[in-house]
Amino acid sequence: MTILGATGSVGTSTLDVIARHPDRYEVFALTAATRVDELAAQCLRFQPRFAVMADERAARGLASRLEAAQLSTRVLSGPQALDEVAAHPDVDAVMAAIVGAAGLASCLAAAAAGKRLLLANKEALVVGGALFMETVRRGGATLLPIDSEHSAIFQCLPEDPASWPQRVERLILTASGGPFRGRDPSTLSDVTPDQACAHPNWVMGRKISVDSATMMNKALEVIEARHLFGLPPSRIEVTLHPQSVIHSMVEFIDGSVLAQLGTPDMRVPIACGLAWPERVESGSQRLDFRQLASLTFEEADERRFPGLKLAWQVLEAAPGTPAVLNAANEVAVAAFLDGRLRFDRIHAVNVETLDRVRPSKAQSLADLLDLDAQARRAAELAVGRMAS
Repeated sequence: MTILGATGSVGTSTLDVIARHPDRYEVFALTAATRVDELAAQCLRFQPRFAVMADERAARGLASRLEAAQLSTRVLSGPQALDEVAAHPDVDAVMAAIVGAAGLASCLAAAAAGKRLLLANKEALVVGGALFMETVRRGGATLLPIDSEHSAIFQCLPEDPASWPQRVERLILTASGGPFRGRDPSTLSDVTPDQACAHPNWVMGRKISVDSATMMNKALEVIEARHLFGLPPSRIEVTLHPQSVIHSMVEFIDGSVLAQLGTPDMRVPIACGLAWPERVESGSQRLDFRQLASLTFEEADERRFPGLKLAWQVLEAAPGTPAVLNAANEVAVAAFLDGRLRFDRIHAVNVETLDRVRPSKAQSLADLLDLDAQARRAAELAVGRMAS
């Protein structure tokens, strides 16, 4: 296996599951952006053939550390190296867990090489869209969703994808509502990054934690579900489920509903993707129904979560519009985490960027990257105006 984004929350959880099954899985390559200490520790434990750092200076530091430890792991750096370890002939499966659009190129490389692609990077599919799915089909890759919601839907659907449009009435994505579900929207202007990242149920990275607080993560998941499962946006819904026990549901045309339940632990969908169609031990705590006081559901309040409705709007807009939304949101969230933008203005940056950038259908990775860059420039201008 190659694990793209090994030092993040999904990457470390993947290594935890792999460590429980040394007879089944071998780590071929580990990658990270700048976290030298964490990746060095992982290399010492799993002894991959390759380690890749996105940052060249960080790669030199890692190489020095591994050489001192007399480890034979070869250290590479840069985007091309990410593509190489994702598409290498000796790799069977790739865990795609790089955060944001930065993971798109390596995901496409794995898909084109026909790998078993465990997709935890929703942004790659949101940005790549039809081009990404066509690359999966052309390369003969096996695409397995790792986001807990999409994994849940995948597990509930019939095995034959061709039957989904005729048999499925709707897909229901559940959302916890994040840390501000009960807050009046008028009180969110002074929210701090630490408050936004304090998710009540899940332990996640800071970017996705902020997305959960704004519900932009759910908007991106709606877009992802549209591409993964092929149903029209009108048949994809979101409901708030604060307990995060039901991870998503599928309603069929006869009125029956299948749901996947479990503790809020990413090792469950990771283990599912690793072993599918078999099952392996994940290490997660078992769900104890005797301890569940209640399972509740609420309608998502558009006044509190205005970004959620953008999912359906961009899916009905010109091709490439979801990529613009993703780029704008990445810029806005980064500005918030850096203290340059108020929490309650993230949505305004996204809306202004969508108004200013007019996309066209991408024919290549270069087209997608150019569109991403245009949107980021527009979003940075919006951040500058709103920060002042």
